[in-house]
Amino acid sequence: MTNATRVPLLIVGGGIGGMAAALAAARAGQQVRLLERAPAFTEIGAGLQVGPNAIRVLAGLGLYPQIEKVAVFPERGVFMDAVTGRHLTALDLGSGFRERYGAPYAVMHRSDLLDILLQACRDSDLVTLENGKEVTEVSAPASGAVHVICADGSAYETEFLIGADGLNSAVRPLVVQDELVCSGYAAYRGTIPVGDAAEHIDGSSVVLWIGPGLHMIQYPIRRGELRNTVAVFRSDAFARGEDDWGGPDELDARFAGTCNQVRRGVQLVDRSRHWKTYDRDPADRFTAGRVALLGDAAHPMLQYLGQGACQALEDAEALGRLLGRHCGDYGRVLAAYEQERVPRATGVQRTARSWGEIWHTDGIGKTLRDHIFTGRAVDDYTHTDWLYLPSAV
Repeated sequence: MTNATRVPLLIVGGGIGGMAAALAAARAGQQVRLLERAPAFTEIGAGLQVGPNAIRVLAGLGLYPQIEKVAVFPERGVFMDAVTGRHLTALDLGSGFRERYGAPYAVMHRSDLLDILLQACRDSDLVTLENGKEVTEVSAPASGAVHVICADGSAYETEFLIGADGLNSAVRPLVVQDELVCSGYAAYRGTIPVGDAAEHIDGSSVVLWIGPGLHMIQYPIRRGELRNTVAVFRSDAFARGEDDWGGPDELDARFAGTCNQVRRGVQLVDRSRHWKTYDRDPADRFTAGRVALLGDAAHPMLQYLGQGACQALEDAEALGRLLGRHCGDYGRVLAAYEQERVPRATGVQRTARSWGEIWHTDGIGKTLRDHIFTGRAVDDYTHTDWLYLPSAV
């Protein structure tokens, strides 16, 4: 490829996963260049749940002091019935949880985490960041360098390409040929200053309201100054095959039968925009040739475990660790990365789908779920060890 910029390691995608991968690679001594299609590094959405598995990654990158300044570390995760207002169960996120998993559970603003990663990358002499680079063509010959062309005509050749470019990845087709899977659920989000809330704010909990075909989650972010609310529902219009579905009228209709606290919460979301939620079927590979997928480009998942960004951070940590271990032998890095990350990340993907079904069930399923929830102890970590224990990663 004539006039192409040659780089040893190229990352496409400047979100949380891409930034973390760049930083992890640099800490392994790799020169890395990152391309982001947007004119600036930004994150869409507000709230982000960061489990202890991801906090350990961020701490390993030397970023925990910065995280402490902007995050909230809730003491409880609380499950409530969205229709009756009944308390179902809670998970203690306090000292016992932190000791068990070697890190706390955090909630924070997405842009705060991206800013922390961005500054760390800018501080590294080994990371080059480029904005306004929309990738339009990627080719990977059976041998030799991977070729990348952008909409502005710029071109790159690299020995190792990481696709961290999200749900609609331009890199993924080199590895997996598949289609998006629409869940039929729509999501609305809203963030307000805590002082503007009409009701008492529980600043020490993540509160999840679950009901048939819907849920709402609320938690504080940005040092507790803001309260994030997300309302999600299954669309009847989607089920009927209508193209226009998930609008504000449908939001209000679906939540009309919920308790007062939930209906008040739904009034706080932004109605100017909503998200139709998608994932993909789990893939049996994340690499092909000299190309690796990371984060949503590899394993986009539904939101029910709060693990989308967390699994991207685990991917980044694995790549950085393996680059350091195998000293630039990209073939060994890719093979080891795929062997380690495919079972873990696709397992989380599948469980996220199942967990969403449990939240939204009705009838006998709801009766059984509530019986189990109400009978468990708040410090019973039986069902979180697989996700959060260091040995599980």
